[in-house]
Amino acid sequence: MQSDILTFLRSWAAEPLRVGAIAPSGNALADLITRDIVPETGPVIELGPGTGVFTAKLLDRGIAEADLTLVEFGSDFARLLQLRFPDARVLWMDAARLRTVAFAAQQSVGAVVSGLPLLSFSPRKVIAILDGAFRQLRPGGAFYQFTYGPRCPVPRPILDRLGLRATLMGRALLNAPPAAVYRITRRASPLILK
Repeated sequence: MQSDILTFLRSWAAEPLRVGAIAPSGNALADLITRDIVPETGPVIELGPGTGVFTAKLLDRGIAEADLTLVEFGSDFARLLQLRFPDARVLWMDAARLRTVAFAAQQSVGAVVSGLPLLSFSPRKVIAILDGAFRQLRPGGAFYQFTYGPRCPVPRPILDRLGLRATLMGRALLNAPPAAVYRITRRASPLILK
């Protein structure tokens, strides 16, 4: 939509490091980042949904709108999301504060889908975002992150510190610009033999 592009450009011009893109993500990227998500995955948290491209794809995948929590820092985007997805829970806040959000049941979330520009955030902020997300995720849940960069946007020392691992899911070459998607999960605890 032309209005989505204008909203993105306006937001990017105001805070380029916080928005991280000058146009909404494309369909190829939305397909890839939501590929593993099925109705049984829900509830789902989406970080930095912007205009709702991934949100719409999550609905297409069978996630109930009421099972979506959309965490958006930009006020224009948050208002737009409330209009487009009235049954979703829209939180106008910094994703680094995710650990302060109360859900109906602790660790009930099956997936976190992130459109945040992690490469432009400080290591401290990336740790806060991931720590908050994994406090909400149930065992076996996954954090999905895309990047325009050549490697995982979460550096290995941060993954190691939080006990996480990242797996490349694939690349959306038809996205403008091309992007890669990573699935971040908890590392399996080693078995202790007695």
